[in-house]
Amino acid sequence: MNKNYINIYNILIDYTRNKKLYISLNRKDNFSDRLRLFLLHFAFFLKNFKNKENKQILQEIYDFNFRQLELSIRELGYGDQSINKKMKIYINLFHSMVSEIHFWDDLEKKEKIQKLSLFFEDFNKIDELVEYFEDFKLNLTKKNLNYLLKGVINH
Repeated sequence: MNKNYINIYNILIDYTRNKKLYISLNRKDNFSDRLRLFLLHFAFFLKNFKNKENKQILQEIYDFNFRQLELSIRELGYGDQSINKKMKIYINLFHSMVSEIHFWDDLEKKEKIQKLSLFFEDFNKIDELVEYFEDFKLNLTKKNLNYLLKGVINH
């Protein structure tokens, strides 16, 4: 396990724990809600730092994060067969998110709301999620990947 990658994972988990993200949910949040928000944070993270010089390290971070997710699912008590099915679902969901936000900067707010609604249909105020992820994306652009690898985080 690369200690640098656990820092990235923990930073993304920390963002996902933001209680404001769950305000528009008319029920108690669950593992699925937290996982979807984690995956969306991760998608924006990869989109922000994607370039030729970061290609290898981002692949390693991707592998590490999905390995961590698999361990979390195991801790919930799922068996090997169930874990394989769940991981396939989560990886497909993640790649759908990456695809939907690929042209995020070129989209109007209404289109962004439609994109996030695909993944957060049970959240009432998707426009607030859009604003949150706009701020998150902007915050990422101000950060250096090396600082994040070292675990330096300023919300």
